[in-house]
Amino acid sequence: MDPVESTVRRELIIDATLAITVWMIISVAIAADLGDDSTGPSLLAYLFAASFAGPVLFRRRRPVEALVLTAVMFVTYYALSFPPIGLALPLAIPLYSAAERGHLRWATVIAGALVLLSTVVRVGQGDELRYLLGFELAGSTGLLAAVIALGDSVRSRRTLREEMERGERAAELEREREATRRVEDERLLIARDLHDLLAHTITVIALHTDVAIETMKDDPPLARRSLTSVREACTRTVTELHATVVALRSPAGTPSEGDRAPTAGLGDLQRLVDTVSEAGVAVRIEIHGTAVPVPAVVGATAYRIVQEALSNVLRHADATEAVVAVNYSNDVVQVSIHDNGRGVSGSATEGWGLAGMRERAGLLGGSVEAHPVEGGGFVVDARIPHGGHP
Repeated sequence: MDPVESTVRRELIIDATLAITVWMIISVAIAADLGDDSTGPSLLAYLFAASFAGPVLFRRRRPVEALVLTAVMFVTYYALSFPPIGLALPLAIPLYSAAERGHLRWATVIAGALVLLSTVVRVGQGDELRYLLGFELAGSTGLLAAVIALGDSVRSRRTLREEMERGERAAELEREREATRRVEDERLLIARDLHDLLAHTITVIALHTDVAIETMKDDPPLARRSLTSVREACTRTVTELHATVVALRSPAGTPSEGDRAPTAGLGDLQRLVDTVSEAGVAVRIEIHGTAVPVPAVVGATAYRIVQEALSNVLRHADATEAVVAVNYSNDVVQVSIHDNGRGVSGSATEGWGLAGMRERAGLLGGSVEAHPVEGGGFVVDARIPHGGHP
C-alpha cells in the first residue's frame, strides 16, 4: 500500500474511534442527568451527543471550523437546559486539534470565552461562588489549558523534527554536491596530468626518433641511446596511464597502494631534466635556499609545471640551453624555467599548457607568469605556497 494512502487510512480509523468514544461518553453523561435544573434526557439531547462527535471527523482538515462548530453546539446545548456534560468532554479534542495545527490563538480565545460564559451563567443560576471559583473554575481551566498545551507541544515537536529532517536533507544534498565537485576537480586534475604527460612524452619520443633516424648510419651508438630513451619514456608513460585507469575504475576513486604509481615531485626533477637533455637541449638545475620538505601536492604541482615548460622549450623555443631554478623560502616554493630560444612558447598564446599551469598553481593559492625575456629567451615563473592545499 502507498505510504500516503496508509497514513490517511490510519488517521481515518483513529478519528472514527475518537468520534464514537466522544458520542458514547457524552451519552453516558446525558443519561446520568446530574443537573438539578435540566429538562432531563431526551432524543434531541442524544442527537446533540452525536453532533458533538461529528467535528472530530474533520478536525485535521478544518481544525478552526471544527472548534467553532463545537463551541456553538455547546452553547446551544446548555441554552436548551439539557443535562450537564461539562466543558472538557465535547471541547477537548477540537481544542487539541486547533492547537496542534498551529491555531493557538483560536483555541485560547474560545476556551477562555466558554469558561467565562459558563462561570457567569452558573453564578446567575445561584451556584455557590466560593465553590465555583475555587474548585470548578480552576479544574475546568486547568484541564482545558493542559489540552491546549499538549496540542501546542506536539506541534512544536513536529515542527522541530521537520526542521531537523530538512537540515539533514540539505546537508545530504550539500555532501552530494561536494562529492560531485570533488569528482569534477579530480577529473580536471587527471586531464591536466594526462595532457602534461602525453605532451612531454610525445615531444621526447619525436625528438629522439629524429636523432635515431639521422644517426642510424653515422653514429649507431647514439641512435641506440636515443631509441633506448624512447623505450624508457614509453614505459614510464604506460605505467602512469595504467595508474590513472586504475584510479578512474576504482569504486572509491582511489587505487590501492600496490596499483598507485609514485607521485612525481621536486625530487624527480633531475630525471626529467636528463630526459630533456638527451633530446638535445642542455638543461641544468639550480637550487637557491635550503631545500625543505613540502607537501606532496605542492611538489607534484611544481614538477608538472616544469614538465610542461620544458616540453614547450623542446617543441617551440628552438633553444639549446635551459635553466630550471628552484628557490625555497619560508612559505613559498618558486620555480623558474628560462631558455635561450627565440622568445616564444606554445603556452604564450594562452593554450592548454599555460592555462593548465595557472590552474594548478591557483588551486594552491599560487600564481604563474610567462613572458619573453629581453635579449632572447622565454621564462616561466611559478610561485606555490607550501601549505596552500586546495
